[in-house]
Amino acid sequence: MEAYRWLPFTPKTEPNLPAMPSKVLLAEPRGFCAGVEMAIKALTWMVKVFDPPVYCYHEIVHNAAVVQAFEAAGVVFVDDISEVPEGAPIMLSAHGSSPDVVAGANERAAVMVDAVCPLVTKVHHEVRRMASKGYDILYVGHEGHDEAIGALAEAPQATELVDPRIGMEAFASKDRTNVALLAQTTLGLYEWEGVLDEARSLYPDLWTARKSDLCYATTNRQSAVQALADRADVLLVVGSENSSNTQALVRVGRKAGVPSYRVDGPGDVDDAWLEGADVVGVTAGASAPDKRVQDVIAAIDPSEGVERLFLTEEDEYFPLPPQLRSLMETLQLLVEGGYGAPHGTDQGPIDLDREFSATEALDLLGL
Repeated sequence: MEAYRWLPFTPKTEPNLPAMPSKVLLAEPRGFCAGVEMAIKALTWMVKVFDPPVYCYHEIVHNAAVVQAFEAAGVVFVDDISEVPEGAPIMLSAHGSSPDVVAGANERAAVMVDAVCPLVTKVHHEVRRMASKGYDILYVGHEGHDEAIGALAEAPQATELVDPRIGMEAFASKDRTNVALLAQTTLGLYEWEGVLDEARSLYPDLWTARKSDLCYATTNRQSAVQALADRADVLLVVGSENSSNTQALVRVGRKAGVPSYRVDGPGDVDDAWLEGADVVGVTAGASAPDKRVQDVIAAIDPSEGVERLFLTEEDEYFPLPPQLRSLMETLQLLVEGGYGAPHGTDQGPIDLDREFSATEALDLLGL
């Protein structure tokens, strides 16, 4: 019988695989703000009430997934009011529109609903008010952004754009006495504060709003990123490329010294970003659906799960636009009248709006 020669056992070694994250640190708050909630719900009502197409001037919010969901439901997004057929229903986006656009929409549309965020409306009001008082207005914002275009159009003869990346350099040699400083609501806090300090040094009597024009949600999300940066090895910000507040979150993370990346969804996550990272911070811009956030977390697949990093609670609520409320109340009266039901016996959909979220609205559209 042949003798067997026993060889020492050598275990099979796995290739050197990158160490993947053990934990996701999830920011609270993140994602939809009150203005985005209002705008998404308003446009959802429009597509449920009217036969397609429903027209919307500019993207309702700056998020590709949200825009695609509405397009699939029959919404046509336009960049010029003249593209809207006369008599068609139209909605104006959350970013605010110029007076000419609002007037043009009223002239063409059978039903026009302005879904502008109330915080943007406040800035428009300040531009008009300070211009009427003879002030030179410096508006801090990003050139070409929908919100900046609408605000500057309120008083173009009195308003100049200040790019926060450049600051006040171009205005240092100009002699002014009455100067007001206003801002795009979605700026990075550090962008606004940098220009504000420069402007105060040039114009000691500078006027600014009593409360910063920056959106509460923008500020809260930036503060949450700073808190994430204290504990995370890498930061992922969920949101679309044309979302100003999303880009601001990425800049805040990088300014804090943490590798920070914007992703629209799970397909954008690069495994190379996560190599060697134990904790991944995740947040989302104010127009990013939470479903995209959850999909990104699933793609990361942290071995120890998710820990929520709570900063503050947001309970702000913006009612649906008055034009839409009036329309829905009229429809309810017609239905009640047709069935002989006395008005007021039951609450209508507008009365229950606060209990209905934008996430639920998007679920109805299949997102």
